[in-house]
Amino acid sequence: MQAAENMALGKTQRGGPAAVMQSAAEANERAGFTSHSTATHIARDQGVTVSESTVADGNRIITEAIGDQVLAQYATPEVPTRASGAALGRDQSTIGEALEATALSAGDKAVDQRDAAAIYAAEARASATNEIKPGGIGSRAQSAATQNERTTFFSDKITISDVSGDATTKLSDDKPVTREDAEGIISPEIRNKPDMRTTPGGVASSMAAAARLNQSK
Repeated sequence: MQAAENMALGKTQRGGPAAVMQSAAEANERAGFTSHSTATHIARDQGVTVSESTVADGNRIITEAIGDQVLAQYATPEVPTRASGAALGRDQSTIGEALEATALSAGDKAVDQRDAAAIYAAEARASATNEIKPGGIGSRAQSAATQNERTTFFSDKITISDVSGDATTKLSDDKPVTREDAEGIISPEIRNKPDMRTTPGGVASSMAAAARLNQSK
């Protein structure tokens, strides 16, 4: 599965089927339940596949299967593949602006741990040192997600707009969104999500849209 993901996607997805299977295999091997060279007849005879398709809304649908059994099917926003940070000009959409766009497109959504992980990753990407300062927007998002888990009524929950509505002024650093940034922010948002789909209008989608916009300029 790792080889199939690398061939189709260019890398092994963090938290994806290959990573989960590798972790389980290592645990089983340590426990003596299997050996390193063991392979199931399904994988050996029917093969492992990772396929990708693009739908009308611009999302990529990734399907991973062993034989005819689908292990995972998830959607990620399509991001451009040509741009690099060095190619971006000063009139490009920044990470802070994309976070503020999220406050408009999904602002009423209560912050959960996946939103917090994406916002945290966005702040790290925006930072020149790739470090998070205490009290920053990422920390605010994580605190909001934790508080929301203990809050019963939706009206009392902290929303995305509460956290990211003023992102450009709260970030200590900012930078134009690149393909690498978008991909690095998509991963934590979909990780551990049952359907492995990004939130419509959420942080990952906004970053992917900003990366596409920057590519077109």
